[in-house]
Amino acid sequence: MNVRTPQLTLAWRYLRGRGLRSLLTSLAVALGVMLIFGLNGILPTIMETFTRSMMAAAGKIDITVSSTLGQPFAASVLDKVSRIDGVAVATGEVEQLAPLPLKRDVSVANQVASITVVGVDPGVTGRVRDYPLASGRALTTSDAAAAVLSSDTAGRLGLGLGSELALPSQVGTTRFTVVGLLSTPTVGGQERVFVPLASAQVLFGMGDRLTVVQASLAPGADRTRAEASIKAALGTDYTVGGLSTNASLLASLQTSQFAFTLFGVFALATAGFIILNSFRTMVAERRRDIGMLRAIGARRKTITGMFLAESLLTGVVGTLLGMVFGWLLAVGLFAVMSPVFEGVMHLKLGSVRFEASSYVQALVLGIGVTVLAALIPARAAGRVTPMEALRPVTEEAYRATAGVRAWIGVGVLVASIGCLVTRVPSLIGLGAVLFLIGIALVTPAIVNPLSHAFGNVVELAFAREGALARSNLQRNPGRSANTVTAVMLGLASIVALVTVIQSIFSGFMGYIDRSLSADYMVIPQSIVLSQGNVAAGPKLASQIAHSPGIGSVSSLRIARGKLDGRDVQVIGIDPATYLKVASLEWNEGSSDAAVAQLAQGRWLIGNGIFSGQAGLTLGKTVALETPNGPRSYHVAGVGNDYLNAKVATIYVSQDMLARDFSVTSDMLVMANRLPSADPASTKAALARIVADYPGFQLYEASGWRAEQQKTFDSTLVIFNALIAALAVPSLLALVNTLAMSVLARTREIGMLRAVGATRRQIRRMVIAESLLLSVIGTAFGVVAGIWLGYALVQAMTGVGWPMPYIFPFGGVVLTMVVGVVFGVLAATVPARSAARLDVVAALHHE
Repeated sequence: MNVRTPQLTLAWRYLRGRGLRSLLTSLAVALGVMLIFGLNGILPTIMETFTRSMMAAAGKIDITVSSTLGQPFAASVLDKVSRIDGVAVATGEVEQLAPLPLKRDVSVANQVASITVVGVDPGVTGRVRDYPLASGRALTTSDAAAAVLSSDTAGRLGLGLGSELALPSQVGTTRFTVVGLLSTPTVGGQERVFVPLASAQVLFGMGDRLTVVQASLAPGADRTRAEASIKAALGTDYTVGGLSTNASLLASLQTSQFAFTLFGVFALATAGFIILNSFRTMVAERRRDIGMLRAIGARRKTITGMFLAESLLTGVVGTLLGMVFGWLLAVGLFAVMSPVFEGVMHLKLGSVRFEASSYVQALVLGIGVTVLAALIPARAAGRVTPMEALRPVTEEAYRATAGVRAWIGVGVLVASIGCLVTRVPSLIGLGAVLFLIGIALVTPAIVNPLSHAFGNVVELAFAREGALARSNLQRNPGRSANTVTAVMLGLASIVALVTVIQSIFSGFMGYIDRSLSADYMVIPQSIVLSQGNVAAGPKLASQIAHSPGIGSVSSLRIARGKLDGRDVQVIGIDPATYLKVASLEWNEGSSDAAVAQLAQGRWLIGNGIFSGQAGLTLGKTVALETPNGPRSYHVAGVGNDYLNAKVATIYVSQDMLARDFSVTSDMLVMANRLPSADPASTKAALARIVADYPGFQLYEASGWRAEQQKTFDSTLVIFNALIAALAVPSLLALVNTLAMSVLARTREIGMLRAVGATRRQIRRMVIAESLLLSVIGTAFGVVAGIWLGYALVQAMTGVGWPMPYIFPFGGVVLTMVVGVVFGVLAATVPARSAARLDVVAALHHE
C-alpha cells in the first residue's frame, strides 16, 4: 500500500497489526450500511414496476381532478373542466373501493378482498381511457348492470363472460353481468371493475355527484397552462394533477423507503456508539505509544490525524463490506419476492437496481458516522502531553475525572425528573433521553462498587476466576463503564418496548369494552371505517331496530373534511342513542355531557391525537371545511373510541353530517338485546338481515373482543422480532469490548498461563468478566427501561392517546434472562481466543 502521509502510514500499520479488533469495529459499520443500501436497492425496482403498470392503466388521461376533502362533488365541476381551453374531452367518474366476500375454502392470499368500482360514461370514456379488449365487448350507453374488468382479475374471482359479479351497495347487493374482459395486467391490490356511471352512483348512494373528473388534452396543448386554468376555475377545494388514483400507492412505497432508511440509520447510530467505545479504549491502551511519538516530535495534529485516519480506513472497509452484504441481501430478497409478484400480483420484477443516491447515502452515512464517532477520542489523544502519556493514569486521577462527570450526571438526572413531571410530551421525551445520558455519566463513578457487589454473585459460579474478573473490571473502570452503558441502552430498549406494548394492548382492550360495548355490532370488513367500505342506507339500521328482541340501536356515519388545513375523518353519531350502546374514553376535562352537547348544533368532539395536533380545547371555535363550504364549529370535548383512536377524527351529530357533508348512510350499526329476549333467536334474526349486506359482518360483543385479542396476540411476533433487533447491539458491544480486552491483556494472560493457569481457567475468567459486565448492565438496563417505558406511556397520554401504565414484570424477567445469556454468548469467541494464546508469544507481546 502506497501511502504518503505519516498519519495514514501509522493508521494502516496499527489496523493491520490488530486485525481482529479492526474487523469487529468494521462489522459494526457494515451492519448499518447493509440495511440502508440493501433495502433501498429493492424499492426503486418495485416503484418502477408499479409506475409502469399505472401508466398502462391511465391510458390517454392527462389531467385528473378530485376534491381535496376526498368527498363526492357536483356534476357542474365537469362542465367547468370541459370549457377550459386546451381540454379536448373530459368525463366524470365515480371511483370507490368495495369489499368482496371471502371464500372459506380458499386461502386469503389467493383471493381478491376488495375491488375498485369505476363508474364511467360509456359514450365518452373511450376517448380518455384505453380499453384493449381480450374478449367480449365494451360498455354501451344502454347498459345498466354490465361490467368490464381485466382477464387476470376475472380469473382470480372465478368469473368469465356472462358471469355475475355481486357488489355490496347502499341497499344490500347489486349484481352486474360481465360483458367484456381486458388484456391489461392488474397490479395486486389495484383490481378494478368498470360499470356505467349511473349504476355506480346508485350503488354508492351519490345521486348525480362525481368523485373524479378525467381529462385528455388537445394535441399541442400546454399542460401546465391547462392545469393552471382548471385550478383558477375550480378554486382551492379541488386537486388537479395526473395519476392521482395511485398516488397513495407510490406514497406508501416512498414511506417504506424512508422507514428502511431510518432503521438503517438507527443501526449506524448504534455502530457509532460501539466505535466511540472502541476508539476510547484504543486511546487508553496506546497512551505509552502516544507519549513516545510526542516525545520524538510528533505534533498534536499528527496524533489526532492518526486516529481519524484509522477511523476513515475502518469506515471505508465497513462501508464497502456493508454495500457488498447489502447487494447480497437485495438479491436474496428479490429471489423470494419475484415468485410472489408474478403469482399474486401478476407483475414481473426487473433485476435489482441501485440508484446513484443509494451509493451516496451509504458512503456518506457509513464513513461519516465512523469518523464522527472517533472524533472525540482522536481529539483527546491529541491533547495528551508526552509526560502524561508516559506516566500511568493513577486511580486518584481517574476518580477525580469520574467524580466530576458523576455530579454532572446527577444534575442531568434531576433535570430529567423535572421534565417528566411537566407532562408536556416534548419535555417528557427530552426527560427520557436526559435520564439515559445521566445514567451513562454516573456509571464510571459507581462501576467499581457495583463490580464488587455483583462480583460476589458471580463468584458463586466462578470462585477463583470471578475474583480475577472483578479485578480486571476495576483496573480499567472507564472501559467497563462504556460497556455497561452499551448493554444498558440495548436492554433498556427491551424493557421500554415491552412496557409500551403491554400498555397499548391493555388500553385498547379497555377501549373495546367501553366504546364497542353493545351486545351486537354490524361492522364492515375493514376495521378502518373509511378504508374500502361501502356504507349502508338507513334501511339496515331500521331493520335491526325493528328486529324481535332488539332494544337500543345507534350507528356511525363517515365523511372527510379539513380543520385548520388538516385532513380529518368526520364521524357522525346520534347524541340521543349513542350513549345507550357505546361510550368514549374521555381525556381529562371531558365527560359524557359532551355527547349531549352535539345535539345543540355545530359542536364537535375531537379524538386525542387530532386534538393534540390541532390544539383543540374545550369551547374553542374552529373552521371546518366541508363539501358545502366552510362552517364554524365549537369544541365540546376530547375523547377516543377503539376504531378511530389512531386516525385524526372528530365527532359531530348526524344531523350536522347530513347538513354539511350530505352523508346519511351508516358505516357501523350497534344494538343491544332486550333483557327478556332469547340470545339465540335474536342473533339468528339479525343474521338473516345482515346476510343481505355482504359488505358487513355481524358480531356479538364477546366474539368481537376475542377476535381483536387474537389479532393483538398475532402482532406479538412482529414485536418480538423488533425486541430481538434491539438486543443485538448489546451483544455486539459486549463481544467487541471483550475481544479488545483479551487483546489488550495478551501479556497478562501469558503471565497467568506461565504461573500455572490452565486454559479452562483462562476461559472461565473471561466468561466471568463478561457475566459481571452483563449483570451490571442488566441492572442499569432494567432501571432505565422502567423509566423510559413510563415516560413513553406518559408521552402517549400527553399527545391525546391515554394509555394505562402497566408495570413490565415480563419485560424485567426477559431482560434479566437476556442479560445472562448474552454474558455467556458474548464471551464465547474471546474466551476461546484467550485460552488458545501461546505462552511464549504472549509474554513477548507489546
